Amino acid sequence: MKLAVIIPTLGRSEQVARLLGYLGGQTRLPDEVILSAPDATHIELPDGCPFPVSSVFGPKGLAVQRNTALVPSLGRFDIITFFDDDFVPSTRYLEQIEQAFAGNGGWAVVMGRVVRDGANNAGLTWDDAEAALRESEGRKSNGASVVDHVGAYGCNMSFRSSLVGDLRFDERLVLYGWQEDIDFTSQMRSRGRVVCVTSITGVHLGIKTGRVSGKRFGYSQVVNAIYLIRKGTVPASFALPLMFRNIAANLAKSLWPEPYVDRRGRLSGNALAILHIAMGRIEPEYILKI
Repeated sequence: MKLAVIIPTLGRSEQVARLLGYLGGQTRLPDEVILSAPDATHIELPDGCPFPVSSVFGPKGLAVQRNTALVPSLGRFDIITFFDDDFVPSTRYLEQIEQAFAGNGGWAVVMGRVVRDGANNAGLTWDDAEAALRESEGRKSNGASVVDHVGAYGCNMSFRSSLVGDLRFDERLVLYGWQEDIDFTSQMRSRGRVVCVTSITGVHLGIKTGRVSGKRFGYSQVVNAIYLIRKGTVPASFALPLMFRNIAANLAKSLWPEPYVDRRGRLSGNALAILHIAMGRIEPEYILKI
């Protein structure tokens, strides 16, 4: 099977170079890595990559950058894997992804298990990631465990290319996107299973640069959830608890916020979004005006 890795990136050229160098250690090399960025200033290539690397350029925003690379790739590859530019896969990650799709014809989307996630804290270093992967690989395993999901976590997700068809990431979910991964992959469930294979592992560093402002993100935390429920692609049983947990966290922690999270900005964005929803205004792209 031919496998491409697509990496959307923004403002992290050094990180991209390090990730590309690291992917050279995969037991199954990608047939091509495609970098999707606003322009060439966001990309840095290491010397001597053992696989082809190409770049595509277009508008800024996670959903649109995913589409810019996805569309020309569909007819060229059997498997398309998306990595965030701060995701560190285990060395057998791509080998195991290929095995998962080759052995399970009814699977549409496969994601790996994130053994540590820096998005939930101040962020992780490469040393942290490598230590976490060593620890994970050192544990005894009873074999692969397969868990069905509403959708996939966008930091690491792979698609069977032949099942994507005309489905695209929703470009109304602008800039950071927020739930664009769940929106896309939940629609793939009508075409095959969406699963996490827990023996396929990686670490999400959760680097804080290149993200949107607290107020913009807080607005997206609320409006995007309601928008996707109304769109009919994400069940309310998933989106509403996530939305309320985020609002509650921003409210509870706004008095003593973590130094790496703009809780007050997020809470302000939450409040503005609730006001707009009460007025019947559900526009994810409004964050471009904030």
